[in-house]
Amino acid sequence: MLLEQQTTDTTTLPVMEAFYTLQGEGAHTGRAAYFIRLGGCDVGCFWCDVKESWDIDAHPKRTIDSLVSEALQYPGRMAVITGGEPLMHDLSKLTAALQQAGFQTNIETSGVCQTVTGSWDWICFSPKKFKTPNPEIYKRADELKVIIYNQSDFAFAESFVPFLRPDCKLFLQSEWSRSNEMLPFIVDYVKNNPQWQISLQTHKFLAIP
Repeated sequence: MLLEQQTTDTTTLPVMEAFYTLQGEGAHTGRAAYFIRLGGCDVGCFWCDVKESWDIDAHPKRTIDSLVSEALQYPGRMAVITGGEPLMHDLSKLTAALQQAGFQTNIETSGVCQTVTGSWDWICFSPKKFKTPNPEIYKRADELKVIIYNQSDFAFAESFVPFLRPDCKLFLQSEWSRSNEMLPFIVDYVKNNPQWQISLQTHKFLAIP
């Protein structure tokens, strides 16, 4: 079942947290970024490390103006919208305001929603076994990032590659609690399949948000 957009008031969004840090994962690892983590998700990954984001009603609504104003206090000009599942919300006004203010707009999404709203400079598609993605996301994705929890996840990751653009970057990332066990398998897999790269959660190694 595809996730439907939930927010009807597009001038405010439920925000779990917003903070300035370094992007810790994927293609933009190491870059300064302002993160906006939106509330709401029903994908239900049992290993999710931000389960507190799932309840859409548990987070205060913030205006788009306040989010952009806060982001402008910092010198970095990359904004990363995450969740939860951020595409539960209509993100058109948020991305327009961020881009008008000079930000690159990036998103990380499971791709399960019916529509990809917003204007994006970079889309990280991170599919999950727990809910089928909307095929609309495949040709929009700039980056595929698959979480490896067990060895069957390698085949799951490969299943998306034929549907992606040839220039889509491919990343495998160990689920954090299983890193010691799974990283050796990921290293071997990338050595044998060099079209893939390893994504590490460097922000956790650095003990930053």
